[in-house]
Amino acid sequence: MKTNLVALLAGLIFGLGLAISQMMDPNKVLNFLDITGNWDPSLAFVMMGALAVGILSFRFILKRPTPLFDDAFHVSHKINLDKPLIFGSAIFGIGWGMTGYCPGPAVANLALFSVEAIIMIIAIYAGFFSHRFFINK
Repeated sequence: MKTNLVALLAGLIFGLGLAISQMMDPNKVLNFLDITGNWDPSLAFVMMGALAVGILSFRFILKRPTPLFDDAFHVSHKINLDKPLIFGSAIFGIGWGMTGYCPGPAVANLALFSVEAIIMIIAIYAGFFSHRFFINK
């Protein structure tokens, strides 16, 4: 129960950060990707802030023997670039560029009953199930 409450709190903080930074607005993202038109660099600053917090936090967190609310850290040890990773990244980038949504803002926009976000979440789950059907037989 405590783990679920911590996960809920983390999700609420993440969603609040998306709302404050206006990254729930797909037009902000699309304007960031439009480097020859109405370019908006604010997403780059949000990413730099997130990286700074993440890099500093992980230096201390991973020195602990275990996380506070789990038995072990769940960190990928994969270091090779392979076809599934490159292909999946390309699909993610194409979807992100076409819609302005990545999964976090799409989920956050469900609270606003955004039709575009609902379609995006359906597409994300279609991708999950397609992967399971075609790749992980």
